[in-house]
Amino acid sequence: MSTASTHISAWGNGLALRLTKPMARTAGVSEGSPVRVTVEPGRIVIETEPEPTLEQMLAAFDLSRHGGETMADSARGEEAFANGDA
Repeated sequence: MSTASTHISAWGNGLALRLTKPMARTAGVSEGSPVRVTVEPGRIVIETEPEPTLEQMLAAFDLSRHGGETMADSARGEEAFANGDA
């Protein structure tokens, strides 16, 4: 574990914390990495949020909510030619 000092900066209507490249590399994050932020008085904790595995996404899939066709439209383009609908 390493510790470094930095400053909070203004960013638009909010505030931002800038990580140096070595900090980001050590934490295993890059631009767009999902993180979890926990805040309590006098303390801010930023933890990496691992992307869900395929198994986790499939386990969370609700067939009653998302079942059936993904598109309620007719075949178009190459799909139409492949199905003989064109």
